Amino acid sequence: MSKERILVVDDELQIQELIRMYLMKEGFDVICASNGDDAYEVALQKKPDLIILDILMPGLDGLETCTELRKKTDVPILFLSCKDQDIDKVLGLSVGGDDYITKPFSPRVLIARVKAHLRRNRLLSERTIEKQFLRYPGLEIDLSSHSVFVNHSLIPLTTKEFDLFVFLAKHPNRVFYTRQIFERIWNDHSFEKDTRTVMVHISNLRKKIEKDPTNPQYVVTVRGVGYKFNSSFSSIKRDSSLYKNCISYPY
Repeated sequence: MSKERILVVDDELQIQELIRMYLMKEGFDVICASNGDDAYEVALQKKPDLIILDILMPGLDGLETCTELRKKTDVPILFLSCKDQDIDKVLGLSVGGDDYITKPFSPRVLIARVKAHLRRNRLLSERTIEKQFLRYPGLEIDLSSHSVFVNHSLIPLTTKEFDLFVFLAKHPNRVFYTRQIFERIWNDHSFEKDTRTVMVHISNLRKKIEKDPTNPQYVVTVRGVGYKFNSSFSSIKRDSSLYKNCISYPY
């Protein structure tokens, strides 16, 4: 089995070297970059399994780098930052980050977070490959046949509606900007009609899958940011047969 590869991005070379040393000691293959532009190119070429990304860097900062990387990859991204306010953490997670660690940090804690995210990613990949479907309480998505079942009833979706729903469902509780969704599903970077297009498709999707489209439980709006797939179905009656075999997404 090949070593899992981690990209470390930090303009402070002492911190970069410290992280590299600890990761290599744990048996990881480590590659490094000192700025956002280099990190983006290295990530596309070397295809790391996880990225540790500093936020405050000259040129393309960590938030901008993450936004660009999310157009190309879904690997876990862990932010490092000396900014420890809640608004900074929310911003980091909203642009596609999976975790946020403040400086100064414990290298042991960082390693533990890295291993946890890699373990979760492996588990999700293995289960998706093995079963080819996603399951949540009251919901089943068959990836091979492009079928969606809500409470055992087949819901007819258009190709774009299905792609949009699957994209969100594969990243439960992660918030995506409207522009991110548009670029990923329509593969278009024009940004001329993305907001309206995404809104219309979200609206049509809710009419088909939600019990009450005006109070959606699956695809919810995060005001001022975008949309996310909600995996916390506190107000949905859980179907025991589905929930028993449900894939757990620990976001």
